[in-house]
Amino acid sequence: MDYQGKKCLIAYFSHAGMNYVSGKIVNLKVGNTEQAAKMIGRMTGGDLFHIRAAAVYPHDYRETVTIAQKEWKDRIRPALARDLDDISAYDIVFLGYPNWCGTIPMAMWTFLENHDFSEKTIYPFCTHEGSGVGRSLEDIHALCPKAELGTPLTILGSTVQDAEDDIRRWLKG
Repeated sequence: MDYQGKKCLIAYFSHAGMNYVSGKIVNLKVGNTEQAAKMIGRMTGGDLFHIRAAAVYPHDYRETVTIAQKEWKDRIRPALARDLDDISAYDIVFLGYPNWCGTIPMAMWTFLENHDFSEKTIYPFCTHEGSGVGRSLEDIHALCPKAELGTPLTILGSTVQDAEDDIRRWLKG
């Protein structure tokens, strides 16, 4: 991947609080995707942007899943707490997300629909607990048809703290 000398954005959605990890519910002070995003930021020097829904998702895992499923089923585009004014200065967008309902969280749909990704390269990175990227690549492509979609990285959420070497290899690949 050729990111050297290019302006990079690391835009990510992450959920702290109660999360499903290795078959059980655990409390994460920092979400898995945020941990990966910060590693990518340190390695690339890119700008970090945390995509957050205006209505904060509950701390409780089951409540969050219920809301995420309703958003997906009803195709709700949650309002964002804040957004970037302009992404035109960026060449590469590292797009990070957990696999929710088999794809990107609906707040990511809002973010992607709010911006023009023409002539940008998007490198997706997805945290999950066994479901991989699901149909997220197809959805990202449909939302950003004029962007080039680079090779994705999948990270098992329960191993994200040890993912630096995998991220480094992905960035070199």
